[in-house]
Amino acid sequence: MRGTALLSIAGQSVWLDNITRTLLDSGTLERYVRELSVTGLTSNPSIFEKAVTGGDSYDTQIRGLMGKGMKPEEIFFEIALTDLRRACDLFAPIHARTGGEDGWVSLEVSPLLANDTDSTVKQARALHAKASRKNLFIKVPGTPEGIPAIESLTADGVSINVTLLFSDAQYRAAAEAYMRGLERRAKAGQPLDGVCGVASLFISRWDGKTAKRLPANLANTLGIAVGRQCYRSYVELFTSERWMALAAKGARAQRLLFASTSTKDPALKDTLYVESLAAPRTVDTIPEHTLLAMGDHGTVASVLSPTDMSWKATLDAVTKAGIDLDATAQALQVEGRDSFDKSWNDLIACIDSKAAALA
Repeated sequence: MRGTALLSIAGQSVWLDNITRTLLDSGTLERYVRELSVTGLTSNPSIFEKAVTGGDSYDTQIRGLMGKGMKPEEIFFEIALTDLRRACDLFAPIHARTGGEDGWVSLEVSPLLANDTDSTVKQARALHAKASRKNLFIKVPGTPEGIPAIESLTADGVSINVTLLFSDAQYRAAAEAYMRGLERRAKAGQPLDGVCGVASLFISRWDGKTAKRLPANLANTLGIAVGRQCYRSYVELFTSERWMALAAKGARAQRLLFASTSTKDPALKDTLYVESLAAPRTVDTIPEHTLLAMGDHGTVASVLSPTDMSWKATLDAVTKAGIDLDATAQALQVEGRDSFDKSWNDLIACIDSKAAALA
């Protein structure tokens, strides 16, 4: 049995961390749904930057939008929404079959707004309305300025994928914002059952940043330990009395999503992070090459348990080895934001350049 099917049997949703027009046009995405148990997908500026620069599949639409006098950022959102609406429609039967829990697609607000709460809320609302798909998440970064935006948007009924989370504290802040938003919505007499959410915890970047600073027995263990710590918090938060009061009113849990689950170190097994973080009622959004590897030779030997505290010994040992976990998490969030900023600027510059050439 394929490793991706084993994840699905374990109760974890398998999402693809990629979107291109070629994936849609060729039927490859549909095949992944059929053969690799894929039930959703995520996107980000880096993914779209590679998609637009990787060929000419967007040229015709860019030319047409340019003829309407659109600016590069407006052109990007138009071409992104064209792809993502198609993906939403492909996943719509899954969304319906799972009662709205699965079958989601994600579109990110401009990462340049990561430190601007009001502008994030404004753009997220506009994109949500423009997309006109009930299974589209708007991705909002879990930065200090993003947290109040997540609360406000959830209260408005906008389903959010919180991105750029790296630590237990950052994850908890995002989950608390989701619950506060639902509480505000309930207080206003609005229905809760149409709102959904995921909180995306980035895994492999921990090891990329710390492996060379740790002894061999601790190198490449930190990302998995943080993931397991956050899984315990996830179960704790969404079995609490506070959550049960919301669930009784129809609220849906904000699922924990494991992101950045491809290995960067060639010495590691290519499916290490995916296999190590199989957990019920969670999501793993998997880069395409890792998805194919998991389907080919991945295994699921065990699933996470909220009673497993083995991660604590790893975090304690890493701290004793000189890694400041809180400071590293903050640095990773800033670096992630800056990386998305760069990809965004590169993407907009690419569209601008293409528009000029096509003219």
